[in-house]
Amino acid sequence: MATATKRACDACHRRKVRCNGQQSCANCSQAGLTCSYDTIPQKKGPKGNRAKVISELRLKEDRKKADHRRQDSAHNYGSPTSSPSSPSRSTFLTQELIDGCTDSYFAQLYPTMPIMQTEQVWALVAEMDTSLEAYCLLCSFCAFMLIQPGIEAKAGQDTKPHIGSCSRASLGRGLLDEALRQRKDYNYTENPSVNAVITSFFLFGCFFGLDKHNTAWFYLREATTLAQIIGMQDEETYTNGSHMATTSMRRLYWLLFVTERAYALQKHRPLTLHATINLPSVADDPSKPIAGFIHLVNLYRPFDDTFIGLWNKSRTDCSTLWLANLQTQLLQALPAVLDGTETQAADLRTSQHWLRTIVWQLSITNGFLSSTSTDSSMTFGYPIEIAKDLVAVTSQLSQRSMEVHGVGLIEKLFDVACTLIDVMSCVPIESPTFGIGPQDYLNHLVHLISTLRGGKSRYLPLLITKISDTLPSHMAASVTQPMMPIKVEQSPEIPFLQHHDSSETQSSNTSSPYSTPPFLHYYPTS
Repeated sequence: MATATKRACDACHRRKVRCNGQQSCANCSQAGLTCSYDTIPQKKGPKGNRAKVISELRLKEDRKKADHRRQDSAHNYGSPTSSPSSPSRSTFLTQELIDGCTDSYFAQLYPTMPIMQTEQVWALVAEMDTSLEAYCLLCSFCAFMLIQPGIEAKAGQDTKPHIGSCSRASLGRGLLDEALRQRKDYNYTENPSVNAVITSFFLFGCFFGLDKHNTAWFYLREATTLAQIIGMQDEETYTNGSHMATTSMRRLYWLLFVTERAYALQKHRPLTLHATINLPSVADDPSKPIAGFIHLVNLYRPFDDTFIGLWNKSRTDCSTLWLANLQTQLLQALPAVLDGTETQAADLRTSQHWLRTIVWQLSITNGFLSSTSTDSSMTFGYPIEIAKDLVAVTSQLSQRSMEVHGVGLIEKLFDVACTLIDVMSCVPIESPTFGIGPQDYLNHLVHLISTLRGGKSRYLPLLITKISDTLPSHMAASVTQPMMPIKVEQSPEIPFLQHHDSSETQSSNTSSPYSTPPFLHYYPTS
């Protein structure tokens, strides 16, 4: 039989309610609080907000429980799955949501982000009730898929019953917060796993999509650091483990390799990963379009520590011949016909011409350009040629194949357009008697950026302002008028894409654009 006391328990005393003095008292049992009599009695004070008090008491208990879980996990670095207490589950992370995000990932993102297999996702779902690591990975994965506005949900992914009026983006941010909160409850840094690397990568993608680039860089660097701790940069690491596990791990390393280089160029960051292991093999997964992913890796391989050092102005050992050879290498990096999806073609072709623009920017920064050079890549007007090639590609691509890449692709289009504007303002341009010219290319890029979701609200105003401030008034007026995009025909015997995937969907994102450096003072004034 419960014994009664002559004073109120600690919780009832704090809440200023009548206590029956039992252990546990009726009020604590009803409110789900721990009943204790540890506090030394004090003089009575004025009544307070009881609802607020009970919330504070519950929050205090939740924090104590989290501290206990954190202390327990500190003694078990390498096995978060064996945590004595199951992770608190978000009511948003339902099986229906996981299935929808998984379907969308394999339908739209897998060709350019082939780091998970269907079997791996099933294994994570089976472990999520007992493993904090699996649960955090699934939370970050679903958050990443929901935060990307252009990732279209598949049939059956109706999350409204679970989130009420909550939007996809809000649900994504909620799952992001959940992943970050639960990840504090186990130590994933001392003996990290591949799943920890993937989680950090998805966290990077979430914050990149939310336009929080400092935080995004933190988690990208965390992912590359964990990868190095595991030894993913050593070929010997891939001799152990199952074929599926080592194949996915190899692709993960090269995805981090490409992402770090693209981010280093866009945000002027240093590199940590290098081409120290073998490339993925198409034979490892013949049913999936992995060839395009390998082409993407090859596009970024030349942008090593030497180039990034020159780009970030930490070194100066550059030459005209070296940059000219790099331009030639970029032109030859992709085959005339890409055997893959239309989404892959959009990413590869846009990245190729954007990287050509980056190399040209470094060339002009170092004063290597000349109006009399026999190599067109070493002339002031080379961005016009790049814009022409980019327009020829994008005029044949569907809007959804470009939108699925979100802000990354829009930033590249924006940068090429800004560079073209600078060149048009300084280099004498003859109006073509027949056909199209630089002004038409710019019109096409302006129209394309305004059409892609995420481009009109964020990038178009910046582009129009740059046009108005840089180009002559008569030219600026004609460019800023709404126009239909032009179409530049490819050679009929050399199609740029062999296979198209009709399952690709629309995308967008909102992030700060990568601004083109001012080049005007490099151009000849006469």
